[in-house]
Amino acid sequence: MSIFSMFTGLFGRKTNKRPANKSSKTPFYELQTVSLTGDTIRFEQFRGKKVLLVNTASKCGLTPQYAELEELHKKFSDKLQIIGFPANNFMNQEPGSSENIAEFCERNYGVSFLMSEKVSVKGEDMHPVYQWLTSKDKNGWNQKAPTWNFQKYLVDENGELEAVFTPTVKPLDKKIVSQL
Repeated sequence: MSIFSMFTGLFGRKTNKRPANKSSKTPFYELQTVSLTGDTIRFEQFRGKKVLLVNTASKCGLTPQYAELEELHKKFSDKLQIIGFPANNFMNQEPGSSENIAEFCERNYGVSFLMSEKVSVKGEDMHPVYQWLTSKDKNGWNQKAPTWNFQKYLVDENGELEAVFTPTVKPLDKKIVSQL
């Protein structure tokens, strides 16, 4: 059995999409995070663009998705903002500091899209962005927390959570690209 088959078996290739007539109860544009370099990233600056939020890890079998995320960023940067959220929630696959993570991403994948500081994407210390992404009371419909590294959440141009993609859905998959 290939690693891909194992991941597909564990996480499926399912995409969850926002049901018709569901909208956020808490505004996406009020959220913010801190970048790997310590700068504040205010989500209000992304009005009119789609935003793809991805929990990332440097020591994961899915880490090569950084290359496709960078390609997606370069191809669609006029209408899409990607934000990576390094997280150490799954088998300690992101153990490094902000400096280590930034160096790894630049050296190995040439990452130029936005990267948040390392955060928690599940549990009691979950970052506020992930609280919004995983609470239907806040985003209007989704309660699915990341099942592994590289889960993707797509927010539309109006700040509404549009779709959730399992970790095995690659960034350049037509399921994602067709929504851009």
